[in-house]
Amino acid sequence: MTIVERYWDDAREGDECRSPTYTVTRERILAYADLTGDHTPVHVDEEYAAASHFGGIVAHGLFGLALADGLKTQSDYRFLPGMSLGWTWDFRLPIRVDDVLHVVFRVGSMRASRSRPDWGIVVLPTELINQRGEVVQRGEHRLMVPRRPGSGAN
Repeated sequence: MTIVERYWDDAREGDECRSPTYTVTRERILAYADLTGDHTPVHVDEEYAAASHFGGIVAHGLFGLALADGLKTQSDYRFLPGMSLGWTWDFRLPIRVDDVLHVVFRVGSMRASRSRPDWGIVVLPTELINQRGEVVQRGEHRLMVPRRPGSGAN
């Protein structure tokens, strides 16, 4: 597979992509807990989590956001390296052990940067979806992307 990294000028509002999948495991949740230092019992203690309203271990909310961003970068639709301007993100449903997740994202809006004319800004509405088709998390990623050299932006 040949990966084509897009300039801002190559994108079109409405472009959409589906990512590869990712299987959540207990080991990956525990590794995330170790990485971040967040050992809240509902994420790491089987007995505690089983007695909670979740009924079992669930992934950290930010684990889902990190996965969504990583899955986006594994997709066929990629931009040249740019700068993340921020996320607006909602946690809707728990992410459970053995969930198989993917993201669907699209180019929601675009505008040229006012402060950096050789860059453009895209807003990427993104959904993190489990194997049952349920949206477990969703939001928007605002991203600054280089414009094509000689595109008239200078």
